[in-house]
Amino acid sequence: MTRSLRLCTFALLLAAIAMPPQAAWAARKKTTEATQAPRKPAKVKVKRQRSSSAETPAERDRRLLRECKGLPNAGACLGYAN
Repeated sequence: MTRSLRLCTFALLLAAIAMPPQAAWAARKKTTEATQAPRKPAKVKVKRQRSSSAETPAERDRRLLRECKGLPNAGACLGYAN
């Protein structure tokens, strides 16, 4: 390529980069507080609380050992009957 053709190509490339298209700027939304949608509140994690009448895992193990003596190894007694 000749030097003048390279210079013209480079100048056109710089002009294309420097000037953004008018349609893109016209279609661009102006964001203001009035036009923004209200944000949804963040989800709240609910911590489950045990009822005062619920048994603890240790209490459940003791009850199953007591109730499953001599019963077949099935149902709730699976693994507790010896």
